[in-house]
Amino acid sequence: MKEGKTVNACLLERKHFDTLLDALKVRGYKIIGPIVKDNAIVLEPVESVTQLPIGWVDEQSNGVYRLRKTDTPTLFNFTVGPHSLKQYLFPSVQKIFMTQRQGKSTESTVDEKVERKKKYAFIGLRPCELAALHIHDMVFIGGMYSDPVYQVRRKDLFLIVVNCTRAGGTCFCASMKTGPRAERGYDIAITEVYEKNQHYFILEGGSDRGMSLLKELKQGKEIDGRVQKVQELYTKAVQEMGKAVETSKLKDILAQQLEHPEYDNVGNRCLSCANCTLVCPTCFCSTVEDVTELSGASADRIRKWDSCFTLDFSYIHGGPVRLSVKSRYRQWLVHKFSTWIDQFGTFGCVGCGRCITWCPVGIDITEEIVKIRG
Repeated sequence: MKEGKTVNACLLERKHFDTLLDALKVRGYKIIGPIVKDNAIVLEPVESVTQLPIGWVDEQSNGVYRLRKTDTPTLFNFTVGPHSLKQYLFPSVQKIFMTQRQGKSTESTVDEKVERKKKYAFIGLRPCELAALHIHDMVFIGGMYSDPVYQVRRKDLFLIVVNCTRAGGTCFCASMKTGPRAERGYDIAITEVYEKNQHYFILEGGSDRGMSLLKELKQGKEIDGRVQKVQELYTKAVQEMGKAVETSKLKDILAQQLEHPEYDNVGNRCLSCANCTLVCPTCFCSTVEDVTELSGASADRIRKWDSCFTLDFSYIHGGPVRLSVKSRYRQWLVHKFSTWIDQFGTFGCVGCGRCITWCPVGIDITEEIVKIRG
């Protein structure tokens, strides 16, 4: 939200927040949003505002994720959990091909059991996750070949992003220029304000259908005089970030420092567990498995998430290329911040901090970059 550009925004009081969800339901959307489950904030179907993480705050640091319940009735006073859009648009397990024996011949079909009739609306996404979605768009549908599963699920998504007014302990989106405020690619952007017994949301329309929905919210009010307040909240979120990455000339520096001794150090600490790549909203590595029935009557080809941290990921005839943990960590870091730019014209990291939070030994990618730069 910028000064002088508030014509596409309105104010929605907390007591009327359900009207936003109702408007999405009327349009036939299945709503996916943040809920508390298994001691984490995850993305699941949402029917009512009461399912949202009311009063919950996350505490994150290197290798640490904790939830804490507060008396503050905020809906979005957390940052990011282990889930992202990736699990919905790029499923962790997907049947892509099947064959069926018919007498002496076989019949092959492509699996198209994608829920084509369901439209999804995601609420509670963060600006960094929106940036990750744009990166995946380039990977899966932006080139010569399109991923049919991703393409079908991506179509007609209604995206409601929540601008961050507090930073998590491992966030560094400001360094990557992906937050704390969303700049593009959303249908509606929400900024939550809670102070002095005032609890309201500033809603900004980012698309024609987003603006159309906002006009239907009868409780929507003008936001005159409140722009400065939300700008202060964004500034506060930037100042709270304890992590940062200096990106200037980073692509070339990493390419020139492939034998830096810090890779030996981090290789001795890394468990090669692949947690960082599984929670990362931009990682897209996968493998393919063929599974045949014992009777031989049918066979399926299944795509599953994979990771460049697994030993067999670099397997070619004769054995894996990256035998050491050091080489696999280097491959991951250099790809994210250097060679990804060669592929897609952007960094492969959005600064969400998940790889730091969910690393069992607390390896901090921002600290590793500082050491290699130095």
